[in-house]
Amino acid sequence: MATTKKLNILACTISAGLVWAISVLLAGWFSIFGWGNAFVLVMKSIYIGYDPTFVGGIIGGIWAFFDGAIAGLLFSFFYNLIAKRNGTL
Repeated sequence: MATTKKLNILACTISAGLVWAISVLLAGWFSIFGWGNAFVLVMKSIYIGYDPTFVGGIIGGIWAFFDGAIAGLLFSFFYNLIAKRNGTL
């Protein structure tokens, strides 16, 4: 029977938050030049203050960090729970 390592919940939470925050931040900054405008328009409807500007990108990045961190927390928690129930941990 194969064994799986348990995910570190804190590391997964922070990593997911950082990856999503950097992605949203860069998308906001790139959209200043006309790249990825559709993505920014969609995310602007979710993240208050997110705009295709330098400051708007930072605001969106902050929102995205917390959004991504929550997703990483939930993912790692449920992964560990399911792996434990299946007997692989």
